[in-house]
Amino acid sequence: MPGSRLTQLERQQIATGLADGLAYAEIARRLDRPTSTITREVMRNGGPTGYRADLAHRATERRTHKRRQATRRGAEAAPQAHGRDPEAVREYEEAFTTLLMQQGLPKMMSRVLTCLLTTDEGSLTAAGLVQRLQVSPASISKAVTFLENQGLVRREPDEGRRERYAVNDDVWYDSMVAAARSNFQLAETARQGVAVLGHDTPAATRLESIARFVDFVGESITRAAEQARDVLYTKPETASGGTARA
Repeated sequence: MPGSRLTQLERQQIATGLADGLAYAEIARRLDRPTSTITREVMRNGGPTGYRADLAHRATERRTHKRRQATRRGAEAAPQAHGRDPEAVREYEEAFTTLLMQQGLPKMMSRVLTCLLTTDEGSLTAAGLVQRLQVSPASISKAVTFLENQGLVRREPDEGRRERYAVNDDVWYDSMVAAARSNFQLAETARQGVAVLGHDTPAATRLESIARFVDFVGESITRAAEQARDVLYTKPETASGGTARA
């Protein structure tokens, strides 16, 4: 039933669907579930090649138990700001984490980045991340080091000798420019193949078409990123009725 937790039988059906090579959307349709639910379930439990229904079910039960314990311990110490629904926030954070994992970011790094992105301050100390994610300080340190090396977060001085870790807003611009640069390199390599394989040959024609297409996409990305960069630092206006607009 949509909105309820997955049952063990549903997890077995997911495993069967994966073994049969079905897409997440098709598995979701057969179970009458949102595709995002199936995607999140698979990605957090071994991925499409490592998913096991029994292990996934036990892991979910353990996570639920730990979450309830953490909620009981921190219910009074860390209430949700702005009257937010804690369960809705948790579901959203899991969905965002799953999306980052699908794009190639390791699980713990995805969890830390999501945590930073969804805090109002945009930054947390190591102790704050440990408390929110219920993981060890070593896990946080490793994740932050990785994210910092990728340019996704930055360190800021805090009280005493502590540090805060903050999301780097400009990283979205940087990532777009990096993607465009990668496209230009692909185009250049494709054109080198034209000379090697001989002009006017079928293979060379194919490579030249790829180069022209990738060049166009790269130029478009760079132009759009430059034009939209200020959006990262512009607060949306609030229209009548409470709707935010850029």
